[in-house]
Amino acid sequence: MKYILLMSGTKAGVAGYHNWAQSDRDIHMQTLSSIVKELVESGEFVATQGLAEPKEARLVTGEKNGLPVTDGIFPETKEFLLGYWIVDVATPERACAIAGRIAAAPGPGGIPTNMPIEVRRFAERGGQ
Repeated sequence: MKYILLMSGTKAGVAGYHNWAQSDRDIHMQTLSSIVKELVESGEFVATQGLAEPKEARLVTGEKNGLPVTDGIFPETKEFLLGYWIVDVATPERACAIAGRIAAAPGPGGIPTNMPIEVRRFAERGGQ
């Protein structure tokens, strides 16, 4: 079963990350890279991607006169999508376990970031 693990954060959280010491950022990214490596080796990895900051986001609500109808940028949003992981695993519990490891990646001083991660199964044909 494929699951998407949606990483969420806040403007303050992103700003805080940019203020981390380089060594803390390196350790954080090394941890995430090691998780990717393990998932590749187990055959559970599909994809992961970080997203550009929310100041680049646009909400498209349709089209008018052949052009998309958009609504501004959203840097003031309280919470926004930072990125995602896609995994192909046997059980929902396994997807949650992977999300837990990602969420617990170390921040400054080795303290887990506890980043919220929404775990969602891809719908199967027929909407199930």
